[in-house]
Amino acid sequence: MTPPITVLIADDHPVVREGLSAMLESAPGISVVGTAGGGEEAVVLAASLDPDVVLMDLRMGAMDGVTATARILAHSRRPKVVVVTTYESDADILRAVEAGAAGYLLKGSSRVDLIDAVRAAARGETVLSPAVAGRLFRARAHEPQPLSGREREVLLLVGRGLTNADIGRELHIGEATVKTHLLRVFRKLDVSDRTAAVLAAMERGLLD
Repeated sequence: MTPPITVLIADDHPVVREGLSAMLESAPGISVVGTAGGGEEAVVLAASLDPDVVLMDLRMGAMDGVTATARILAHSRRPKVVVVTTYESDADILRAVEAGAAGYLLKGSSRVDLIDAVRAAARGETVLSPAVAGRLFRARAHEPQPLSGREREVLLLVGRGLTNADIGRELHIGEATVKTHLLRVFRKLDVSDRTAAVLAAMERGLLD
C-alpha cells in the first residue's frame, strides 16, 4: 500500500490552518502531520516531522515564508514547499521561487486545485496557479541579464569615448568582435545605441 503524502501547514491564522487541514484530510492519500503558526515553528517542525510537502504562508510574524522556505531547504531537499498566500506581486512571486519554493498558489484556489497542487509537488512537479504563472513569466522576461566580463570591458571603454577600432586595439580583438559584443549588450539592456547602453548599465550598477 502506498504511504500517504505527508503535509505540514504553516500559516499565522488559526482559521486558515484549520481550513487547509480539513480540506487536505478529506482527500485520500494525504495526511496533515503538523501545523505551524509562524516561520520559526515551521522550520523546527519541518526538521522533526520531515514532511513530503510544506504549505507555506508568505507573510508571518518575525520570520516570513520566504526566509522559512530557504532555511527548510538549506537543511533538507526532501520537503517540497508550496507557497499559499493572498499576495501575488511580482516581487513576492520571484522571492518565493528564488528561495526554492516548488509552487505558488493563491488562497482563493479551490479545494481541488489545492489537493492537485500537493500531489503534483510531492511528485516533484512545479505548481503555479495560471495567474501566478503569467506574472512570473513576465517578471522573469524583464529581469536584467548580467554582462559577461568581456562585454563589461567593452562598455567601460565605450564610456571613455573610445571608438570600436580603438576598443579592438585596446583589447586585442577585431573591430567586428567589438560590434558583436555591443549588439549583445544592446539586447541585454534593451537599448539601441552606445550612449544609452552606458547610461543603462550605470543605472543598474553593472559598471561599478
